[in-house]
Amino acid sequence: MSIFDKISAGLARTRERLGEQLNVILDRAPALDEDFWDDLEETLIAADFGAPATLDIIDQLQDSAQRLALPDGRAVLARLAETIAGMFASAADDPFAQPRACVLFVGINGSGKTTTVGKLARAGVEEGRRVLLGSADTFRAAAIEQLDVWAGRAGVEVIKRERGADPAAVSFEVIERAEATGADLVLIDTAGRLHSSDDLMRELEKVVKVTRRRAEQVLDAAGGPAPLLVRTVLVIDATTGQNGLAQAREFDARLDLDGVIITKLDGTAKGGIAVAISHELGIPVLRIGVGEQIDDLRRFDPLGFAQALIG
Repeated sequence: MSIFDKISAGLARTRERLGEQLNVILDRAPALDEDFWDDLEETLIAADFGAPATLDIIDQLQDSAQRLALPDGRAVLARLAETIAGMFASAADDPFAQPRACVLFVGINGSGKTTTVGKLARAGVEEGRRVLLGSADTFRAAAIEQLDVWAGRAGVEVIKRERGADPAAVSFEVIERAEATGADLVLIDTAGRLHSSDDLMRELEKVVKVTRRRAEQVLDAAGGPAPLLVRTVLVIDATTGQNGLAQAREFDARLDLDGVIITKLDGTAKGGIAVAISHELGIPVLRIGVGEQIDDLRRFDPLGFAQALIG
């Protein structure tokens, strides 16, 4: 199965729901009148595109319709995928493709952080990377055990401490080990944090600060500076819909996120949340999860995603 087919299959629920509504619009009001635009707006918002992205999509389509003298709704919808693709923020870099990188994974419990770390570790090893994992989720014993399983599958080392240890201290130790072993892809799993809890978010800010400070001091084998590029990535469960946008907004305000990974897109009819988060907050989508298999975590392509989304 090709990458496009895999993503398309994963987005089937969103595409089926969205496709049904778009067909209804064309059957009811194919002419480019006020009803057509109102129905299209309601359809996109119902698919969790969010109001800001939806209004920008409508504005661009209306401009195209006028500028190109598009004859009807079908001609407008033929431009929908390209317009949606333009809503996504561009990534300055892909942290998982950098020569030396440390990625901190944040998010609430149940978003799929630990599984995502494991899948990326396996992918990194297959690409010939020297991968090191860090278990900074010291509050949930199951998370440590789960990461151990993924580390075993990938054949990589995982740094961990006893339950209840300071997660910032664990992250510091991970960077020290990365320096000692020459690891070039460091993936650190953090504990799930309720975005509404100020105390928990402050602790996470400390983890990020300590990790960045230590990474800046990393030396190469010859004793020269070779800092790890540190990036903070939010993992969002797509099935949470608009609550995922609220999570992203708060995490970004506190941590200045470098990217987002959207998981469980195969389990929801509201895949438009990826558009809402990236467009409204200016955060690039780095990977999307469209299934449970290890190869179901895919590099994000805006146009491919948009085409798979609307069919």
